[in-house]
Amino acid sequence: MKYPVLPFSMLSCAALMNLSGCQQQAKIADVSHSAASPLALQQLAISGTYSAKAIVAGQTLQLRTDANALQVLDAAGKVLASAAGRFERLTLLQPQADQLFISAVDKETQQLWLWQYQADTLTPRFNYTLTSRVAEDLCFYQSKENQQLSLFVIGDRGGADQLLLQQQDQWLPQPLPMRVLNLPYDAKSCAVDSSKGVLYVSEPQGLWRFNAEAESDEAGTLMQARQPFGAIAGEISALQLLPDGQLLALEAEPARLLRFTPAADDSFSATVYQLPTELSLQSMSMQSMATQGNNQGISLQFAAEPAHLLDVQPLLSATLPIKLQPQQTATAIVFPQLQATLETASTATRGDVIDDPAFWHNATNPASSRILATDKRSGLEVYNLQGERVQQLPVGRLNNVDVRYGLRWQGKPHDIAVASLRNNNSLQLFAIDAAGVLHDAGQIQTALPDIYGMCLYQPTTGEIYAFVNDKSGRIDQFRLSSDGNQWQGQRVRSLKVPSQPEGCVADDQNHQLYVGEEDVGVWTFAADATAAVTGQLVISANEAEGPLVADVEGMALLPAGTFKTQSQPLLLISSQGNDSYVLYQATPPYAFVQRFRVGTNPVLGIDGSSETDGLDLTVKSLGPAFPFGAIAIQDGRNRMPEAGQNLKLVPLQQLEAVLKR
Repeated sequence: MKYPVLPFSMLSCAALMNLSGCQQQAKIADVSHSAASPLALQQLAISGTYSAKAIVAGQTLQLRTDANALQVLDAAGKVLASAAGRFERLTLLQPQADQLFISAVDKETQQLWLWQYQADTLTPRFNYTLTSRVAEDLCFYQSKENQQLSLFVIGDRGGADQLLLQQQDQWLPQPLPMRVLNLPYDAKSCAVDSSKGVLYVSEPQGLWRFNAEAESDEAGTLMQARQPFGAIAGEISALQLLPDGQLLALEAEPARLLRFTPAADDSFSATVYQLPTELSLQSMSMQSMATQGNNQGISLQFAAEPAHLLDVQPLLSATLPIKLQPQQTATAIVFPQLQATLETASTATRGDVIDDPAFWHNATNPASSRILATDKRSGLEVYNLQGERVQQLPVGRLNNVDVRYGLRWQGKPHDIAVASLRNNNSLQLFAIDAAGVLHDAGQIQTALPDIYGMCLYQPTTGEIYAFVNDKSGRIDQFRLSSDGNQWQGQRVRSLKVPSQPEGCVADDQNHQLYVGEEDVGVWTFAADATAAVTGQLVISANEAEGPLVADVEGMALLPAGTFKTQSQPLLLISSQGNDSYVLYQATPPYAFVQRFRVGTNPVLGIDGSSETDGLDLTVKSLGPAFPFGAIAIQDGRNRMPEAGQNLKLVPLQQLEAVLKR
C-alpha cells in the first residue's frame, strides 16, 4: 500500500498543528508500507531513565541515567565516571574514535549539561539554563561544511532552539542561540542526519523533516502522516538514525517500531514491527550490531514508563533483523569561513526586502563613508559605518544600485548613485554631496518592459554609462549626461543573454562588462559603447556541486594588485543556491579561484549570511573599523535574533587570508 508524503498545501495546517509559515516542497515522495514479524523483547536486569551504548577507544561503554546520576560503565558494570543529577534526554555524539560528547537535561533545574568523555573522565563543557522552553528531546548536528557543532533543543509548544557549541573545533564559552525553528505543536522527539543536513521531528500527527543548517530555509516537509493518510498508528516517542541513513520511529503505546528506508528518488519504504509488551515505551537507543545464529541485526534498547511507583524505567532489548546498507562516503566540501564584524540595522518589514548594496567612499573622512541598500518595497536605505540607518529615500521599488565619482549636479561637485526603479521601469538617480547626503536627482525612462538589474561603467572621469537589464534577457546601455541641473540618458547599445539576468559589474579600467544569467552562469561583453554586441558565456553555474550554484546573483570586482599575491582582477559572485560566495579570474581562462561562506561571529553575536542577492566591495579605507576596505553582503535570513533583512560587513583583509589557502 502507498502512503503519500504530503506537503503542507495538501493538509490543513490548523488541523495538524500550530506551525507558522507552512511550506510546500517541490518534490513529494511516496512511502510504501509493509508489515514484518514481531520483535522478541527481553527485559534487562538493569533499569534506568535513559540508556545508551558507545565504543570509545576500543572500549565498550554503557551509559545510563537514574534518579541520582549519569553513569558511564564498562562492559563488566564498573562505574568509570559519573555526574550527579536527575538527568533525562540523554544524547550522544562521537566525533572521534577516542572521544564522546554527552548531553542531557537536569529535570529538577532545567539545566542543559554537556560533557566530553575521554580517558575515563567526564569533563563538563557547558552548564546552560534553558529559559525558552522545556526540553522534550536533544539532537546534535555536526556541520562539516561550516565546521560547526550545534545542538537542537526540541520543545513541545511548537518550537526548537538551535544552539552553537563549537566553531572550527573551538568550544564557545557558552552555547549561543543561532535560530528558533517553528515546529509542529506537541513535538516529542528528534534525530539528525548530519551527512544530509536533515533534522527529523515527530509530533502526534506525523513525522517531519527540516533543514538542519542554521543559515538554511527551514523547509518543513511532512514525511509521513498518521493513518489513514500514512503508516503511523500512534504517538512517536523516540527516533533513532541508523548509520546507513535509515530512520527508526518508536510508537509508545501500543508499542510498534517503524523503519523508514530512503531511496535514491527521495522516497521512503516503511516497515512496521510489532513490539509485544503492555508497557509504554518512551526512549530508544541503538546498542550495537548483534549476531543471532547465522543472522545479523541491530541491537536496540528501549526504556518503558516507570513500573508502579518506582522512579526508574524498566529497560528492554530487541534485535532488529536487518543488514545495514553500504554507506556512501561522500567527501564533504569544507568552506573557508569569513566573519562579519558589523551588521546594519534590520528592516522593520519581515520578508524579502533588501536586495543590493553599494559603498560610497568619503575621500576626506573615510570613517564617514556610507553604505547604500535598495529596498524592494519602498526605496533606498543609507547606513553609516556603525550600521545605523541615517537616511531613507522613499522613491519606489528599487532593485539594484551602483555608485560612481567626480561628477557635477546643480553647479557643485557631486558623486552619483543610480538604481533600477521597478515602479515605472526607469533609472532613479541620486546626487551624493560631500557630507554623504543623498538627494533625489530625477529619473531616466527606459523602454524595458520589466526592468531588473543594473550597474555603472565609467571609462573616464567625465563619461558615465548605465547597463540596465530586463527579465527577458535584454541589456540596454545608456550614456548618462547632465547640464549641471538635470540628468539625461541616451540608449547607445542593446545586448542580450538567453534568459533572465540580474547582477552585473563593469571593469572601468579593462573596459569589460560581466553579467549574471541567473540559472546559467556569467557572460562577458566589451563595455565600450561602440563595441560589438556579442558576448561570451565564460563561467557556468553547476546545480550539482558548483563551485557556482544558481541563482547567480550579486557581483563585484576585486582589482588586480589589491593583495600582494593577486596579479589579475577577480570576480566575486553570490552563489545563492548554496549560500556561498565564489571568486573567479576576471580574465581568460576565467578559472575558479576560491569559495567561502560568511559564518557566525560568536564573539560579536553576528549571524552568518545566506540566500544573498546583492553584494559589493571596496578596496578603499573606511576608517578604523575597515582600514583596508570591506565587503557588504545582503543577508536573506537574518538570525540571532530572527529579524528583518540587513547587510553584513566583512573586513577585506579576511578575503586575503582565504586566497592564501
